[in-house]
Amino acid sequence: MQNFLYLMLLPLSLFIFTGCADPDLKKDEYNLEECREELLEATDFKSEGSIDHIVVMKAERKMYLYAGEKVKGILPVSLGKNPVGHKQRQGDNRTPEGEFFIHRKLCSPKYYRSLCISYPRPEDIESARERGVNPGGAITIHAQPKWNADGKEDAYTLSQNWTQGCVAVTNSEMKELWYAVREGVPVTIR
Repeated sequence: MQNFLYLMLLPLSLFIFTGCADPDLKKDEYNLEECREELLEATDFKSEGSIDHIVVMKAERKMYLYAGEKVKGILPVSLGKNPVGHKQRQGDNRTPEGEFFIHRKLCSPKYYRSLCISYPRPEDIESARERGVNPGGAITIHAQPKWNADGKEDAYTLSQNWTQGCVAVTNSEMKELWYAVREGVPVTIR
């Protein structure tokens, strides 16, 4: 009888101690249900406060957000671990330089939300081909890794360049940026 009672209570105790955690979600990944729903329902953009051009100044480690000719915001950023110069190849940890655009919004399991940048451009692909290297790709403006989801370490992450070539902002800044831009918004990185 005692074994029977134990077997009956075991599932209940497991539920109580594990709570409602998503069993398929790794501890270092974000739950993306809300983000995906916004993309499916096209509620990922709000025209009030919209941004129509993004300029990243690598030497300043700042992102300038423009509406027309007016600067609407300036955000501190982290860049690739090797930030000087234009991206030459996959794995060089450089943030590319030039004229790009946001070609997609991405719900990122590792970095909350991301704005995908149109790198590599045809000229980047050709240059890499001539040198016999892979130009790399998947360059984004993204938020913070899951270990900094609460933002308590924003000062630490923004004090250094740590990405593999992307531009990183805080989660709270990404949430505002996410709703302020549409696909096609120009991005200048200098």
